[in-house]
Amino acid sequence: MTILSVIIGLILGFVLRGQDLSQETIVLINFPGEIFMQILKLMILPLIFASLVAALAQMDPKESGQMGLLTVGYYTMTTVLSTITGIILVLLIHPGDPTIKNDWMIQHIEHTQVSPLDTFLDVVRNMFPENVIQAAFQRVQTVYVPYKHKYQNVSNHTHPSGYRKQMAHVPGMNILGIIVFCTGFGIVISQFGEKAKIIVDFFVIFEAVIMKIVELLMWFAPLGIVCLIAGNLLELEDLSDTAAVLLMYVLTVIAGLLFHTIVTMPCVYLLLTRKNPLRVVKGMTQALVTAFGTASGGAALPISMQCLEENLKVDRRIARFVLPLGSTINMDGNALYEAVAVIFIAQLNNITLSLAEVITVSFIATIASLGLNSVPAGLVSILVILNTVGLPINDVSLIITVDWLLDRMRTSINVLGDAFVADAIAYYLGDQLKETDKENVFHQEIQDEIKMLASASHSRRTSNASAVMSSRASIVPPQTPSLLNAPDPLNWKQTALLQKLYADISLGKVEDV
Repeated sequence: MTILSVIIGLILGFVLRGQDLSQETIVLINFPGEIFMQILKLMILPLIFASLVAALAQMDPKESGQMGLLTVGYYTMTTVLSTITGIILVLLIHPGDPTIKNDWMIQHIEHTQVSPLDTFLDVVRNMFPENVIQAAFQRVQTVYVPYKHKYQNVSNHTHPSGYRKQMAHVPGMNILGIIVFCTGFGIVISQFGEKAKIIVDFFVIFEAVIMKIVELLMWFAPLGIVCLIAGNLLELEDLSDTAAVLLMYVLTVIAGLLFHTIVTMPCVYLLLTRKNPLRVVKGMTQALVTAFGTASGGAALPISMQCLEENLKVDRRIARFVLPLGSTINMDGNALYEAVAVIFIAQLNNITLSLAEVITVSFIATIASLGLNSVPAGLVSILVILNTVGLPINDVSLIITVDWLLDRMRTSINVLGDAFVADAIAYYLGDQLKETDKENVFHQEIQDEIKMLASASHSRRTSNASAVMSSRASIVPPQTPSLLNAPDPLNWKQTALLQKLYADISLGKVEDV
């Protein structure tokens, strides 16, 4: 149904373009999709908070650390590969023709020099917000404020023209800071064990409620996606001219995205897991189509979690940890797009980049894609790279005109990349998590039995308690295949623990638990 809604939206958009609709009509067509997007985005913050805390609070801190390292390492590797793919293709195809600028009106973009250092520092600042409530709707960003011209005494001298840097809070959810806070919060809760059971149960139920709301919302997804795509197409002014001028650029980006999707990601996944990558694509179909329709990885996050857990049977703790993190730092499509866009602009201006400049482009595109995903169209990332290698900024307006399509494609690829990573992490850590679950159940059984035996020791003499323990030990000794005739054998740690506990209780050393 979701795939059909995308097709219907495209057909409806192209058909209605020839009807000369008024602006009010276009707004009304887009309105249901706008409401659908707003409700989906409404779910992002509570879902990230509840899912991360619930997942990490139920895991051992050591396992959380392993999962974090594996996840970040996998994401970084695929992002680097996507950037290299984009650079190779744009250099081979060479879509940038300087004559394009003669036939196309380039809009002037008022922008100051953007420092790569400031961009990096902004990412780090946003990782550690001073107020987690404020992080829900604002993020920190370095802005460049022009100097005010002031007259000095009676002369006509003014300050030299330029800008000064200033820290400001700009609108937009600081997802990176929220994820860092929730990660630390969940890991600390996990260290309290049974004492924190109430708060863990709260977040588990809270997460289930959010997912139930998303489930109900998905009944309206077809209508929302149709309206979003049709409305987006109707808002474009001259689609044919744009396609003719930027056809090779669009084809280059699409070719890079397809290569990364069909070759790079499946091959990496296959080498690491020896599993069929097609099952991941098939299981994530609904999430991919939703990402394409909404052009938002955050909006597709709830559906991605649902697909991973229900279709691919990924442990919910892994899905709840990997996907929110991936929605922030896994931007394979963005990294490829930004690298191609920058080199395309260089080709437009008949500028040949040196090897060092190409390496700089690839490095900054990789780093920028990790922390600037919330900026529309990756504009700030592209401007940072352009400033670094000394390329014209005004040409950015040319590539933004076709971003409505490329943004949807790279968002879908980002979501698919998250799924590959989550399933690979489940392959390596899934059994370990299950073993930990068995250990937790085993320790709970021991605690229950100790309580029963300790209670008996309070009402009897030590000799009687010893007799009871001897009797019980003769029925279920630690060397038997289970604690209470369970099917799984005890390991040496469990056996040693049982022996010590039985001895302590028999000697009256354990009074209460």
